[in-house]
Amino acid sequence: MHSTTYALDSTWRPLLKDLGVSGANILRRAGLPEDLLLRPSVRLEAEDFHRFWQGIEAEIADPLLPLRLCRDVRSESFSPPLFAALCSPNLLVAAQRIARYKALVAPVRLEVREDEQEVAFEFVWLSAGNKPPTSLVVTELLFVVTLARMGTREVVNPLMVTTTALPLETTPYADFLGVNLKKGSAHCITFSKADALRPFLTSNEEIWAAFEPELRTRLAQLDASVQVGQRVRSVLLEALPGGGVGMEAVARRLGMSQRSLQRHLEQEGLTYTGLLQATRQSLAQHYLLKTDLPTAEISFLLGFDEPNSFFRAFRGWTGQTPDGLRQLLRAAP
Repeated sequence: MHSTTYALDSTWRPLLKDLGVSGANILRRAGLPEDLLLRPSVRLEAEDFHRFWQGIEAEIADPLLPLRLCRDVRSESFSPPLFAALCSPNLLVAAQRIARYKALVAPVRLEVREDEQEVAFEFVWLSAGNKPPTSLVVTELLFVVTLARMGTREVVNPLMVTTTALPLETTPYADFLGVNLKKGSAHCITFSKADALRPFLTSNEEIWAAFEPELRTRLAQLDASVQVGQRVRSVLLEALPGGGVGMEAVARRLGMSQRSLQRHLEQEGLTYTGLLQATRQSLAQHYLLKTDLPTAEISFLLGFDEPNSFFRAFRGWTGQTPDGLRQLLRAAP
């Protein structure tokens, strides 16, 4: 099965220059080719994407790295989608524009939700079993605040910021955000509706109108390189705990008919059943090795109606019981 890859933004070179660090050293720490940033086009799998970020963490060795990125990096280092965001009329529209692009350049999806009082931006990481570095998650959250302040030229503070893993030092982040960074079940930042609609002084719809066709072309090129099998797996990783993993439901989420999905998969030499089984098996082994979750709960997370169905399927995949394989995996050196 093919692995999903993500385009590494070319603006990393000037960004690292602004931070005063060596790109080659970072790549060496990450175990990636040292000429990677010199290449005209780079795509990384989720694991390599995270290793790249971990290389940055190790080279800079600063627990306040997310703050440095958001405070010190100059606007000309920003990538085109972020420039487009600053051309937006307000934060809500800016986030909606970024959301169109985000999952193509990082293993994350930006979800924008609004009601009459508040607007929430949630970052949903797509690489199940491959936890993103804490500093990466915090940087994403802080950058939304930075974007709001750059656009409005005012100190816009969120109402709430949550993440599943807190950084070692939280006080400096609270000082920056204006609210405490709290541990929660999601990576989410919430603003008042008034602040989300506060006009951007950087707004320039004429520039956006000129820029959008190029962005659409870039999006189309990136999206074309992401095979349907990869997109199906990303949907399955998110949908499995809720049980909505029927082929028709997945096709609907991908914006195509079930017949069209089946045809695309056949062209890639794949089957939906095979993708579902491989995704479940990979996740099952991750949960068994990396967590202490009981097998009944794992069966639920994998979208099985009841544990016995999971046990039968697992024995068919591996020839062993889940608990038996867990013992073997943990006993391995």
